[in-house]
Amino acid sequence: MSSQKTNEQARFIARAGRKLKDHIFSIQSGLHSGSGSCKGEELSMAQVQMVMAVQSEADLTITRLAGKLKVAPPSVSSMVDRLVEKGVLLRERSEQDRRKVVVRLSAKAAVHAERMEGVVLAAFLDLVEKVGPETAEKWCEVLERVEQVLMANENDDE
Repeated sequence: MSSQKTNEQARFIARAGRKLKDHIFSIQSGLHSGSGSCKGEELSMAQVQMVMAVQSEADLTITRLAGKLKVAPPSVSSMVDRLVEKGVLLRERSEQDRRKVVVRLSAKAAVHAERMEGVVLAAFLDLVEKVGPETAEKWCEVLERVEQVLMANENDDE
């Protein structure tokens, strides 16, 4: 059974995590909104997340992308279809295995995603400067441990 202090810590971490996520999403939303990235169409936050997931890993299949996003493959396939229509994503045959179809960013979307990543990095640089070097060092240590736990959980799920 968790202690009251553990429950309070968990609530605080969840609340702070939501604030950080909302901060980053607002930056991403402001960057893609009205930017004319592809055919002048705006992307939903779910679509932005998909674009960032595709950018982070080459040669993603629909199944692998669904796993990364924790969404059912048919839902991912529908969203990919919409993003292909908008000119954001491409469906192509894998160069390694011609039987596989992989999802990639269009050239225009790749440039836009890089710009978005740069803006997000700048926001984190600003946060790191504001919290100061000692707190930033502690933050990195904590996140390294959190990453280890999450990766271990992912490996256990496979």
